[in-house]
Amino acid sequence: MTNRKKNIAANLRYLRNSHGLSQEEVAEKIGVSRQSVAKWENGESLPDIIKCEALADLYQVSLNDLVRYDPEKEGLPIPPKNKHIFGVATIGERGQIVLPKEARDTLELKAGDKLVVLGDTSPSNKGIALVDSKTFLLMTGQLIDKLFEK
Repeated sequence: MTNRKKNIAANLRYLRNSHGLSQEEVAEKIGVSRQSVAKWENGESLPDIIKCEALADLYQVSLNDLVRYDPEKEGLPIPPKNKHIFGVATIGERGQIVLPKEARDTLELKAGDKLVVLGDTSPSNKGIALVDSKTFLLMTGQLIDKLFEK
C-alpha cells in the first residue's frame, strides 16, 4: 500500500471513530455502500474526489489534510479544518517565545504585530493562547456591545 493510500485510510478510520459514526452511517451520509467505506478505511481502494470532498465536509477537515496529512510523521491525528499544530516553542530566560516560521507565515504575522496573551489556570485546562489584538478587540467589543443592548 502506498504511503498516501495508507494516510488516507488512517485518517478516515480515525475521523469516523472520533465522530462516533459507524461505517454504515458514513455510507448513508455520503451516498455510498458500507463496503466502500470499509475498503477506503482498509486501504483497498480510494474514494473519488467528489466523495473525498463529501468526507472532508462531513468530518470538518480540509480536503488537503484528508488526503495528504500523515499522522505518523506528525505524531498527532488529523486536525479539524483551519486548526493547526505548528510545533513547539521554547520559553527563553526572559520569557520570550519564538513562534515557528510556519505559524508566522500561515497567520501572516510580522515583526511589530501585537498579540493578546490569554491564559487558563484551571488544573484540567491549564494553558495559554495568543490572539491577534485587532481580532481580540473586535470579539470583545462585540461582546461588550451585546451586554449593553439589554
